[in-house]
Order: sequence, then structure tokens, then C-alpha cells
Amino acid sequence: MRVEIRMDRSCVEPKIIILTAAITEDVQRIIEKLSKEVPQVISGSKDRKIEVIEPEDLVRVYAHAGKVYAATDKGEYTLRLRLYEMEERLNSNQFVRISNSEIINLKKVRNFDLNFTGTICVELANGTTTYVSRRYVSKIKAILGI
Repeated sequence: MRVEIRMDRSCVEPKIIILTAAITEDVQRIIEKLSKEVPQVISGSKDRKIEVIEPEDLVRVYAHAGKVYAATDKGEYTLRLRLYEMEERLNSNQFVRISNSEIINLKKVRNFDLNFTGTICVELANGTTTYVSRRYVSKIKAILGI
């Protein structure tokens, strides 16, 4: 897929044109993403208070025992969103799913340990150690360029 951007000073409002021979799954996905207006505010509860969480403060988002949690440097928050909804709200260039139950912030990763057979150990900035499930190993390796 090619992406072409043209700058035109006479253009008042951005306009997106998709040229394609057929509506494929990729094209449909792009159309859905462009037509959705998802609010970017992420709120979580902690100590019976609701706080707004900035995406750059997130270390990881994970599901445990039927609830979704957001780990930040300020502590852990309980979220009302599902994990897939969080994935949609987060920037895919900065956040990546590493298992069915966890999304990590790539900017908060200390290191990736590839010594484990079949999986990858991830050490996060807050000291948490987590693992990439086998299903997501190839995706992480592609992101890392290995």
C-alpha cells in the first residue's frame, strides 16, 4: 500500500481520497479507522476517585480477573474500557499488544530478553517483568527489526 500526501495552501480542510481496484479488508479497516471519532481521554479509578490518564504516562495496560488495569508511574488504575477498546484509543506506533491480556508502551521498555525459548521477556521502566506470548513473538521481532 502506498501513501501519498500533497500539500496545497488553497486547501481549507484536509481531504482523503482512497484509490483502489476493490474494497479489500485493508481498505475497509482504513475506512473504519478514519470514520470513527474515538475520544482520546482515558480515565481510571484509584482510591474511589476518577483521574484522567495521559497515554504517555501508561507503562502497560492489562486484564486480570475480569478487569482491565492501567499501570503508570503514579500507580495502578482500574479502567472501565475493555482491552480492545484501549488498543483502539492508543497510538499503534507507541503501544503494542504482547498477549491477549496485555498492551505495553514501547517507550517504557528497559529491555527485551530473547534468551527464553519461544518467547520474549520484557522488562518495563517501572520494574515489572512480563512476557510476550508465542502468538505475538513474530510481531515484536518485526517491530524490533530482528
